[in-house]
Order: sequence, then C-alpha cells, then structure tokens
Amino acid sequence: MSDGLIAYIGTVFDGFTRRHDAALVVDGDKIVEIVKPANLPPGCRVIELKDGLIAPGLVDLQVNGGGGRMLNNSPDVETIRVICEAHCNFGTTSLLPTLITDTPEITRTAIAAVRDALAENVPGVIGLHLEGPHLSVPQMGAHDPALIRIMTNDDCSLLEQLADDLPCLLLTVAPEATTGDQIRSLNRAGAIVSLGHTDASYAAAIEAAKNGAKCVTHLFNAMSQLGNREPGVVGAALESPTLFAGLIADGFHVDRTTINIALRAKRGPGKVFLVSDAMATAGSEINEFTLNGRRIIRSQGRLVLPDGKLAGADLNMISAVRNVVNNNGIEQDEALRMGALYPAELLGRTSDIGCLVPGARADFILLDDEFRLNHVWRGGLLLK
Repeated sequence: MSDGLIAYIGTVFDGFTRRHDAALVVDGDKIVEIVKPANLPPGCRVIELKDGLIAPGLVDLQVNGGGGRMLNNSPDVETIRVICEAHCNFGTTSLLPTLITDTPEITRTAIAAVRDALAENVPGVIGLHLEGPHLSVPQMGAHDPALIRIMTNDDCSLLEQLADDLPCLLLTVAPEATTGDQIRSLNRAGAIVSLGHTDASYAAAIEAAKNGAKCVTHLFNAMSQLGNREPGVVGAALESPTLFAGLIADGFHVDRTTINIALRAKRGPGKVFLVSDAMATAGSEINEFTLNGRRIIRSQGRLVLPDGKLAGADLNMISAVRNVVNNNGIEQDEALRMGALYPAELLGRTSDIGCLVPGARADFILLDDEFRLNHVWRGGLLLK
C-alpha cells in the first residue's frame, strides 16, 4: 500500500450492491477496495461523506455534443475535450463521442481526432460511436438522407482496422444497409455492432444478432415497432437475450408507460441502459445550433428541427437516471446500474469503469437524498 491512500466514508453503491457504513479506499487514480471503516489500512487519509450516496461515475455511449460543441461541426481534440468536461459536470466520467452520418472527409477527421484524444489521454473519452452512414433512409430521423449509404466491403475493411485500433468502437447500422458477413466480420474485429435507424423485420434483427450484433440504438426511436403480427426491431430487442438496448429517458423520446413495459419485458442477460443522445446544448446556454446545414432548436426540454422532428436530446445522464427513478419508479440502485454498470458490461469494461471494484478507475460521484449530483471524482481527482 502507498502512503497516498484516501478512504471516503459513507454509503457506497459499488455498481452491484449498496453498502452502509463503508469506506471506499482509493490510491491515486485507482480503486483499492471497499471495507468497513474499522478495517482501513494504516495511514489512510479519511474523508467523511456520510450525507449522501457514493456511486460509480456514469458511462454514456451516445454523446453527439456538449458545452456548445458538436463533434460533427468541429471534429478535433479540443471539441472532444470540451464535450467530456461538459458532461463530467453531470456525473459522466466515461463517454463515447458520437459522430452521426456525415461526409467521408468529416468522418475521417473525427476518427483522427478521437485517436489523438486517446493518445493525449483526454479525460473521459473511451472510444468512438459512429452512428451511420450505413442506415435506412425511411428511418433516417435527423440524419441527412443524402449522406446515408450501403456499407461496401471497403467500408467494412476500414471499420475492422479501426476496431483493432481503438479501445472501443460502437457502430450503429441498419441490417438492410449491411450484410450478415459484414456484421460477422466487424464483430470478429472487436467492433460492437448496434442496430438502429432501421425498418428491419424481427427476423432480420434476430439474424443480425446471431451474426454478432450486440445492441439496439435508442430503443423505440427510428426503428420498426412492436406490432401484433410483426414484432419488428423493438420486439427483437426485448425478446433476444443477447441484445442490449440504449434508452433516451428524457420524457419525450419514449413514453413512461412504454419504458415500464419494456423494462418488464426485456430478456437478459442483455440489458436496457441509459444514453443521453446529447447535443451541443448540454452544459451550455445556447438555444440553437446547426448540424449538416440544418437548424436545431432548443424548445421546452426538447431539441427539434424546424419541422418539429426530434433531433437528439437536451439531456444529461444524471437527469436520465433521476428521470427513471422519479417518473418510472425504478429503484435507485437499478437506475444507477442503467447509467453505469450496464453500458460498461456492453463494452466489456467492468474491470475499469461503471463499477467500484479493485483495480477500476477511481471515477465516482456523490448524490444527495433527492438524487441530485453534489460532487464528481474522475481518476481520483475531485472535479465538482
């Protein structure tokens, strides 16, 4: 044990269970252990945090922007740094910068920016989420239909190389814009394939899962719905035990009753987890911005195109966690799992993020009794 040990005393939720009268022991940027205060290692500096709940830092796998910046509009290291800092103020200590469908040039620039951000150890960034361009035009949502296209074998080869390069690559694709062989190849290369912006049938979605797809992007939005004779992608997400599913719990993208039904219906071990789908407005005062030349307006908690169509979310992760507790009656610990542990499970990263286990990164938050965020530690450093 080093002389730099710090013990945070209070109620600790480690991502799995809640421990009362516990001590979270941290050495630098790593978790050492959780013990009873009476069993602390000698020489520990003690910090009392008894008025609140210590929990893992949140993990957001769909972050388009924040702090007034969009990755699509300025795909560089500084934008990624600004986005990470903006979301850290809301308890998100690990995130995937997300590039929605754009030109090949912008895509290449964004990939290079994420590589550089990782090489520079920009705090918070853990990989890249490419949402498009291999999607379905009828389910394009806010994506530019002129830029949506079928995946070629050359595209697939480049993405396989990228998956080998990055610690995490999440790809949102439509089954109708890809082949089973491509999904299998991407899965073998280490990419996490997620189904989204798709009109695929239930059978096609299940086949994609058999080929290695592991997730569904923003469940219920921009996909074929659960019907009486055709279960669609929604039905596949809820029925398949292997598929995880991201969920935007902002009160606009999915009705609260629909969320409750989905959570009761979902087969495991695949889980429903929370995403922000945040845009530039997160952590900023701006009320509008442009994306692919289109104006996006902040209005009464929503982000919309001029025609009223939803365009991402005006949401952060701690609000999403609080929403499913207050609006859906989800037990607090389960809501925290949805915001941290389950996305980390999808990534295969529970040894270092999403939970407070020995050897994990010392990313944790302190919540009050109303589930409001009081403090954030990232890599052992108090940031808020």
